[in-house]
Amino acid sequence: MKKNVLFGTFAASMLVAGIAQAQSTLEQVMARGELVCGSNTGQAGFGAPDANGVWQGFDVGFCRALAAAIFNDPNAVSFVPLTSQTRFSALASGEVDVLARNTTWTFVRDVDLNLTFVGTNYYDGQGFMVPRELGVSSARELDGATVCIETGTTTELNLADYFRVNGMSYEPVPVDTAAEAQQQYLAGACDVYTTDVSALASSRAAFAEPDAHLILPEVVSKEPLGPVVRHGDDNWADIVQWTLFALIAAEELGITSANVEELKTGSNNPEVGRILGTDGGFGAMLGLDDDWAARAIAAVGNYGELFAATIGDQTPIGLARGLNAQWTQGGLLYAPPFR
Repeated sequence: MKKNVLFGTFAASMLVAGIAQAQSTLEQVMARGELVCGSNTGQAGFGAPDANGVWQGFDVGFCRALAAAIFNDPNAVSFVPLTSQTRFSALASGEVDVLARNTTWTFVRDVDLNLTFVGTNYYDGQGFMVPRELGVSSARELDGATVCIETGTTTELNLADYFRVNGMSYEPVPVDTAAEAQQQYLAGACDVYTTDVSALASSRAAFAEPDAHLILPEVVSKEPLGPVVRHGDDNWADIVQWTLFALIAAEELGITSANVEELKTGSNNPEVGRILGTDGGFGAMLGLDDDWAARAIAAVGNYGELFAATIGDQTPIGLARGLNAQWTQGGLLYAPPFR
């Protein structure tokens, strides 16, 4: 009898799991009434709670745009702080609906981990930060250095490759989170802190004496960062992907948070009409209404507005557009056609 009870319990749990799997991600999000977004444990400018506990940042803004597209409410989203080591399991298990926290698109992550990278929202590369008092001006001068490095990241692998190719040695100081890396670096436990250049700029901006630290000129890897979803739900991937593309295209086409409502009443550019839902019925193809993209843009601005407000050169993070400029401005950024 005990065996039958156990079998019954197992069968019931499998039935529940089967029902959950049969329900699409969009249906789960709608039923829950909010989006669950996997974020950083705290990276200023990209994803971190402010003094009032409200999450702010570039990646946070994307999640709010997605919530606005779905619910007409940019605040209908909760943020789950995830480390480099827990982020993929949290996404795979369904703990979060989308991952938006400086995650690099790689072959193994895309193919072997069964994840879907829906696009690149920040083109980055790995760099090195050192105290100015160390007297180093190039990464080629770091032979024998101690290096703070987050485990379970592409940064860890790139570091080993760079030092091996250049015939140098180093002593790793492994850490679990960016916050721990910053603490160890400032405490003098390592000579060098290495991660994506954007994250180094974010860290340095939060230091008591930012100018006492130098980001070296070498960029030693390609780090295309962007939102990630699980394999197997193409419709959800489309919603996340085309929300990102809507923000990118909006900048190119001159659609802003200030003029989006005006442009909805009419534009001589047919693509503007298709994005804003006045032509084409694109929302229905996603399972949303036709105002989805307009709501996303109204909530956080276009890509350029979001960049400038959170990490741009007029913020403490101080990042130039660089590769993240529109293709018409010498950058890599453009969206596929809305057509």
